[in-house]
Amino acid sequence: MAWLYLFIASVFEIGWTFCIKYMDVKKIIAIQWLQFFNSTDGIKILAPLLGYIIFGIANIIFFSIAIKQIPMATAMAVWFGTALLGVTIVDILVFKQPYNLMQFVYFACILIGVVGLKTNNGQIVKIVKS
Repeated sequence: MAWLYLFIASVFEIGWTFCIKYMDVKKIIAIQWLQFFNSTDGIKILAPLLGYIIFGIANIIFFSIAIKQIPMATAMAVWFGTALLGVTIVDILVFKQPYNLMQFVYFACILIGVVGLKTNNGQIVKIVKS
């Protein structure tokens, strides 16, 4: 169950990252609070901030649950690697960012490492002499 929580934390990390990308602090500070509900402009400006807060808190909650059962170094590597892959996939598929073949080779290396850490659960492999 801890691995599921770690994956959920990674998904919230992806959302949190894109909220940072679209948050404009200058516009948030300049919001006219007395006319905030008269148009949808205020909500469009405030939405990334709300997502930043919600995704950030959810990320912390799920990550903290996961690291109680998964070794910290393993959890950090898997969490960050999964989030990195997710951000890249969203960038390529949704935001049409350019990519090249070598990126996928390097991401495959990250994915292999994440799967290896998950299946090995952070344990050092013991070599048994026969």
